Amino acid sequence: MEKELLEEGLNHNRRKFLSRLSLGVGSLALGSLLVPDIFSGKSEAEEAMMHALPHFAPKAKRVIYLFQNGAPSQLESFDYKPELIKRMGEELPESIRGNQRLTGMTSGQASFPLVGSNYSFDQYGESRAWISEVFPHTAGIVDDICIVKSMHTDAINHDPALTFFQTGAQVGNRPSMGAWLSYGLGSENSNLPAFSVLLSRGRGNGQGVYSKLWSNGFLDATHQGVQFSNSEDPVLYLKDPESMNRSERHKMIDQIAAMNDLSMKQFNDPEITAKIKQYEMAYRMQTAVPEMTDVSKEPESIIKLYGPDCLVPGTYAANCLLARKLSESGVRFVQLYHQGWDQHGNLPNEMRLQAEDVDQASAALITDLKQRGLLDETLVIWGGEFGRTNYCQGKILVDNYGRDHHPRAFSIWMAGGGVKSGMVYGQTDEFGYNITENPVHVHDFQATVLHLMGIDHERMTYKHLGRRYRLTDVSGKVVKDLIA
Repeated sequence: MEKELLEEGLNHNRRKFLSRLSLGVGSLALGSLLVPDIFSGKSEAEEAMMHALPHFAPKAKRVIYLFQNGAPSQLESFDYKPELIKRMGEELPESIRGNQRLTGMTSGQASFPLVGSNYSFDQYGESRAWISEVFPHTAGIVDDICIVKSMHTDAINHDPALTFFQTGAQVGNRPSMGAWLSYGLGSENSNLPAFSVLLSRGRGNGQGVYSKLWSNGFLDATHQGVQFSNSEDPVLYLKDPESMNRSERHKMIDQIAAMNDLSMKQFNDPEITAKIKQYEMAYRMQTAVPEMTDVSKEPESIIKLYGPDCLVPGTYAANCLLARKLSESGVRFVQLYHQGWDQHGNLPNEMRLQAEDVDQASAALITDLKQRGLLDETLVIWGGEFGRTNYCQGKILVDNYGRDHHPRAFSIWMAGGGVKSGMVYGQTDEFGYNITENPVHVHDFQATVLHLMGIDHERMTYKHLGRRYRLTDVSGKVVKDLIA
């Protein structure tokens, strides 16, 4: 029977063969079948480099990235600018705006009136960091985080800016940061993927997220991010097909692996080996994932810490709690995307709701990791793809306004994993428009994240179509001032 199955698998269309075994195409949701690329692969030198990872002692073992998709305004969160309040309605000086590229949404405006924040600010912690009233829980952990107010990027629209942060390029088909770390360091838990993805949506104006953001690109398919959903099945297609028990499933996986092994010997396509690993991982995840997504055993103190929404699958709070559980279990890179931060209008009302959705859970994650002794080895990142303009998009009303995209200067925060705590890094001018001190480019940020994980960003490369690629492309420098 085994011989017949193998011969049938090799001599017939692979898709039909898998269908007969009740295992549909794409059934594992762990990466798409890729066309073999004879120009890809690692050279002997690259192989030697990979065996040497990490390049030096890491500060962090894992990353949790809380990506605020849509770009939260730095002027309503962490970059307090009283001068904008004083000069409300005045025209933005041309000397400040300079030759800044504008989006099509405001480039045609006849006027660029300055607008200050509708929220009050206060100073907190030993760093005396200014934090908006809509982030009271974040203010409570200010001594555990490092606020970077001098981020800047090359992209001015959402999709390329988001893709740039995640992959180091503004176009798709490049490996994401999580895929690079999976490739370089692997997972600490053989029953869970090295790279997991969680999605949520807030009450503001949302921007889409796409699977290219957690793509493996030209790396093996095993490094693609595994998306968790809020459905009955946390990872789609992971359950056994109807009328098939675990023992039968195990035999089926063994038969497929044997077939793929023969194909590998015949065609020498590394993607076949990747598929074997994916099937095996999916089988192991059948036991690990249900236990991981079950929060019923969490103590009442943890539920209270994260807030009641953490019991509602698919919410930001629930994903923050799941991120802790995944990271604690050895998942190398957990990526959250929270949509709803695109406030071109109605900013004072929408952003308050968005902040309510994320503030408590974000702070809870830091507190939870810290009390478990995990914060020192877990790097947590909070921020969006760019910032917001200091001038109003459209007309200023007494209690309402909006802000356009602003790539020149914006804020994020980082915590744990070897980052200096209780610190504010970088400054912008009194208008909050240009960086005046310690600029941090996206590639600098990526280089720093890799450095904290024990990786030299210039040495971790992959040869594809005759060129060596890396996450930071051809630039980037480690921001050593941020490292404890």
